[in-house]
Amino acid sequence: MNKDLINSLAWGGGIVALALASTLARNLGYIDQETTLRIVLGATGLMVASFGNRIPKTFVAGANAKKAQRVTGWSMVLSGLVYAGAFVFAPIGQAVLVGGGAIILGLAVAIGYCLSLRTRVRTA
Repeated sequence: MNKDLINSLAWGGGIVALALASTLARNLGYIDQETTLRIVLGATGLMVASFGNRIPKTFVAGANAKKAQRVTGWSMVLSGLVYAGAFVFAPIGQAVLVGGGAIILGLAVAIGYCLSLRTRVRTA
């Protein structure tokens, strides 16, 4: 099986297992609903950062594609870490705004950079 597929399935299975374990701990009275939410969404942010870290390590042909991969990787790592940090430390209402905004900003940076590279290639 493909290494990337195995890693993705491991992250997905890990988050499902974490969610189930957190739900069990909540049902047993060890943690509350907010802590369960913070655990699962914090892990989701770490997953985004992990995927962003893997982006520049894949093979592509062409210098511009490598540049796009580096910028996309950095933007996803940073936005994933901000997302995870927001759900660990900020109040839930603010965490949703900050974390969601970080992910949207990371995607906008990646898409904007790719479009700017595309424009540079067309004008050259």
